[in-house]
Amino acid sequence: MASKSGKTTTDNTARQARIAEMRRADKARDRRNKIIAITASTAVVAALIGFGSWVLMSQKQKEKDAAEARKAPVSGEQSWDAKTLGRNHVDTPVSYPMNPPVGGDHSPRWMNCNGDVYTDPLPEVNAVHSLEHGAVWVTYNDKAAKADVDTLAEKVRKTPYTLMSPDKTQAGAIMLSAWGKQLSVSDAADPRVAAFFTKYVQGPQTPEPGAACTNGLAGK
Repeated sequence: MASKSGKTTTDNTARQARIAEMRRADKARDRRNKIIAITASTAVVAALIGFGSWVLMSQKQKEKDAAEARKAPVSGEQSWDAKTLGRNHVDTPVSYPMNPPVGGDHSPRWMNCNGDVYTDPLPEVNAVHSLEHGAVWVTYNDKAAKADVDTLAEKVRKTPYTLMSPDKTQAGAIMLSAWGKQLSVSDAADPRVAAFFTKYVQGPQTPEPGAACTNGLAGK
């Protein structure tokens, strides 16, 4: 018959073995959890890096596309050599060779062109100064449909460095002018309208990029 002390020793040994086994299991579980956490963290970091790279590449591609769009001429546009367009500030009337004018000597005061839509014709000498600051000037005559006029007015109001006004004397129904550049279209849905805005609002033709389009002359 086994002694009581011998049984106690056996029980203690078994208990210690179970404790040791539990500790080993805990350590193994901790190691697994750490591995899982590290793996998950690595996957998240890799995904974030990949997403960030995609965003950066996408942004660079958009910038590249925009730059290419600015280089390409807009189909049907007319161009004048900027070097031949006067840029003197004068207080006397100026006779321009094109209508609406796309450059030349002009008033010291510019028309406000921060998305301003005018219902009355503008003084050409002031509007030309706005073009010098990089604005696109949208004009229209009685041939333009009211819906097209409204669509263009909405576009202008949302676009800094633009202005819009009627001009009954111009040849085309709708005309877009920038410094040395001009385009005539028949309706607002023409995709060249957006192309002209993209290229020439503060575009490479601008003699004074970044100059103000506010605090100028306000019309009706």
